Amino acid sequence: MPELPEVEVVRRGLERWVSGRTIDAVEVRHPRAIRRHTGGAADFAARLKGLRLGTARRRGKYLWLPVTGGGPAAQTAAEGISPMVTPSVTHGLAILAHLGMSGQLLVQPQDAPEEKHLRIRIRFADDLATELRFVDQRTFGGLSLHDTVPGDADHLPDVIAHIARDPLDPAFDDAAFHDALRRRRTTVKRALLDQTLISGVGNIYADEALWRSKLHYERPTATFTRPRTAELLGHVRDVMNAALAVGGTSFDSLYVNVNGESGYFERSLDAYGREDEPCRRCGTPIRRRPWMNRSSYFCPRCQRPPRA
Repeated sequence: MPELPEVEVVRRGLERWVSGRTIDAVEVRHPRAIRRHTGGAADFAARLKGLRLGTARRRGKYLWLPVTGGGPAAQTAAEGISPMVTPSVTHGLAILAHLGMSGQLLVQPQDAPEEKHLRIRIRFADDLATELRFVDQRTFGGLSLHDTVPGDADHLPDVIAHIARDPLDPAFDDAAFHDALRRRRTTVKRALLDQTLISGVGNIYADEALWRSKLHYERPTATFTRPRTAELLGHVRDVMNAALAVGGTSFDSLYVNVNGESGYFERSLDAYGREDEPCRRCGTPIRRRPWMNRSSYFCPRCQRPPRA
C-alpha cells in the first residue's frame, strides 16, 4: 500500500496538472471505485460537473481536491483567469482519494489508449487535451465526494477528521506526539502505524526509521524520553524525505506517479525486504519476523530486543 512519500508524489503531480481546472464530465466505469460515495455513480458524476478543482492536499496516506463552483472554461477565460490558476475554495466539498493497494491517479492525453483497469475518467473544460484517470487493478481504492470540516484551512474532508497530522506537516506538534506516545502504553512500531497518533507511516518506513534509530520494533513506548522521541521523529522525517527525493518506493508496477513513472527508493532501503542480507552498519544478517499479519525487518545486533 502506498505510504506518505508515494501519496505526496501523487499529490504534487495533481497540484501541477489538475488544480484549478474545471470539470466537464465524469465517467464511472466500475461501481466499487465510488463505493464510499453514498449517492452512487450518477450522483457523483452529476455533482462534479462544472466544479473547479482547488489545490491538491494530503494528510497521511489520504489526499483530496477541494472543489468550488467553477462554470465553463469560457467563462473562466472571460474573467481573465488562467485555467491552471487555483481559485479560492469556499464550496465546502472535496474529492477524497484513497489509493488502496493498487490505485493510480494518472494524467493522460485524452486520446491515449485506455488502461485495462480504468475505473473513473474525469475530463476538463479547457483546451489542455489531458484528462484525469483513476486506475485500480485490485479495486480497494476509490474516489468519493464529502463535506469539509467547517472552518478548516485545509478544507479537510469530514470523514478523515480523526486522522492525525503527519511528521512532514509544518503543524505537527512534536511535544504533543511525545506525550501521546508515552500514554499509549504500547510498542513503538504499533505506535508509528497508529494513524490517529501519527499519520502516513506504514510498514516500510517504520522499519527503516527504526533501523536508523537502532530501536527494536517491540520497544515499549513508556520507555521513551523526549530526546529519544525527537531522535526517532528525525529519522522518520529523514527517511520520508529521502524517499520523496527519488519518487517514493516501487516494488512493482502498481505504484506510479501521475505520469506513470515508478519511484526508486527501494534501491536504498536499509532494512525492509533485506532478509539475510548484511546490515549496512555492522554486517549482521538482517532478520524478518512475522508481525501483525505483516513482517518486521531488523538487525539483531543493532536493534536488540527489549528486556523482559
